This record gives sequence, structure tokens and C-alpha cells, in this order.
Amino acid sequence: MGDLEIRAAVADDIPAIVGMLADDPLGARRESPDDLAPYLAALERLSADPNQHLMVAVREGRVVGTLQLTIVPGLSRRGATRSIIEGVRIHADERGSGLGTQLIQWAIDESRNQHCQLVQLTSDSSRTDAHRFYERLGFTASHVGFKLAL
Repeated sequence: MGDLEIRAAVADDIPAIVGMLADDPLGARRESPDDLAPYLAALERLSADPNQHLMVAVREGRVVGTLQLTIVPGLSRRGATRSIIEGVRIHADERGSGLGTQLIQWAIDESRNQHCQLVQLTSDSSRTDAHRFYERLGFTASHVGFKLAL
């Protein structure tokens, strides 16, 4: 496979990102690739916030992966800064290629560069393959997460 570039997402990447978000049973129910306006507005908000990093992996000019890294300053853990990895998606053609590992490693390295003491992520309880993937990378399922839709 060709060279891989991991870079900040731009507006032209949004159709490919949304396509990957929608390309699974959970995303198919909650994403709307036919209306990109809310995603473009979200990209503007993310791009204006220095603690938000919406990244894409590009191979041979094609967006093949994405994730969002959020840096969260905090008071707990002696004022520790943590990072949160979200929205990890790999294009179906690239799954199993090692790209997911490269993207997560980028996020871990960037978290270190941002002086984070902890990297965390959540994964829907139905994504058992993803859970095995994260555990192989050293993450532990140490907490139970809760959500409240507003």
C-alpha cells in the first residue's frame, strides 16, 4: 500500500468522513451523508478550538481513516490533562491493514506531545471487534460509561 499521511481534516474531506461514519450498523441509523451542512458547521467549530483535532488518514489521495482527538485539561489526578479518542473509522477497503493501529498510535503520540497523562476512549458495547482491537493496543476496559441523550 502507498504512503500514508495523517493530517487535519478540511472541508473537502467531509463527504469521505461522513461516509465512513455511516458505514456500519450503528452509524447507518444516526448519520446523514445526504446533508453535509451540519458536519461542515461542526468542522468549523472543531477547527476553531485548539483542543480539538479531527484527523484523516490519506493514502494515494484518498481519505481512508479518521478519528477525533480531544485534549481535556482537568483538576482530578493532580491537575492532569487527558485526551479522548472518538469517531475512529477505517474505510472498509483498509480494515485489517494496520491503518487503525497507525491512527491510534498517532493519537497516543499526540497526547504525549500535549502533555496528557491519560488517553481514554469509549466504544459502543456492541462493537466487540473494536474492543479486542483496543485491548491489543494496551487499553483496558476499566470503567462503565453512561450517556444521556439531550
